[in-house]
Amino acid sequence: MTVLEVIAEPTRRRILDAVRSGERSVGELVDEVGMHQPGVSRHLKVLRDAGLVEVRRDAQRRLYRLRPEPLMEIDEWLEPYRREWANRLDSLERHLERTADPIDPIAKNHRTKDSRMTKDSRITKDSR
Repeated sequence: MTVLEVIAEPTRRRILDAVRSGERSVGELVDEVGMHQPGVSRHLKVLRDAGLVEVRRDAQRRLYRLRPEPLMEIDEWLEPYRREWANRLDSLERHLERTADPIDPIAKNHRTKDSRMTKDSRITKDSR
């Protein structure tokens, strides 16, 4: 199973989020994920096999922590796509700046008494 396939599963992403800030025991992960222990253990095995978490024994407990290297590989793979989208958005921004009509804030907010009366008289005529 590839790293992308492994992290496609929402429960495994929640486990990764939980171990991102430090080591967690299986019991802590059960509480954080809201799943029974056998289910969490199955997900941890998949994460461990993919190299996304590592485990160490501490007396009776097993503590899991994040191994960021596989995620860094995905990040490196995604970088050209991020760059491409940033370039496209920059290009769109330049295009919009070139083609935008300048708005005169004074003219936009300035209405004469005659224009208000004309509008009011249209409303009166239309409502009859």
